[in-house]
Amino acid sequence: MSGVIAAWPLTVRFEDVARRTQTDPLHRRIDLGAAERREVARDLGLEGLNRLEADVRLSAWHDGLRIEADWRGNVTQICGIGLDPFDSALSGAFTVDVVPAGSLHAPVADDVEIVLDLEVDDPPDVIEGDTVDVGAYLIEHLALEIDPFPRKPGAEFMPPEAEPESSPFAVLRAIKPKQP
Repeated sequence: MSGVIAAWPLTVRFEDVARRTQTDPLHRRIDLGAAERREVARDLGLEGLNRLEADVRLSAWHDGLRIEADWRGNVTQICGIGLDPFDSALSGAFTVDVVPAGSLHAPVADDVEIVLDLEVDDPPDVIEGDTVDVGAYLIEHLALEIDPFPRKPGAEFMPPEAEPESSPFAVLRAIKPKQP
């Protein structure tokens, strides 16, 4: 099953993906319309979101689901140096595992010290209810790629001229005759 998503947000029920495998995933193509792009741009503090599209694959993962997506977008930001608008092309890919609350595969919340291992996959996200908002994951990954300090290509910061020293001694130095 495939098609372009017209409604926003994109929600999927766990049961719709329960029988899908990674070799036969449920495919969704997301291509945001102008109204949705304006809303997302406003929410992310962008001058504009000119394009956001994704190819999403959904498959069963234990008693939950796995979301795999490749996305592309084009954002308009304001340069922090010259205050000019400019466009940036962004893209990315992500994989997220999601399980319902109460799942045996949900991470256990302990009040112990957390050890981070960058080589280990992230634990699955736990979702209350029976639907997952795939669109929210797409927007989250778009937001992570946006430069928080945008700079238009070629823009350079030029520090202001240093002000002359303003002390009583500086005034005396200015009126003192120069030595030949």
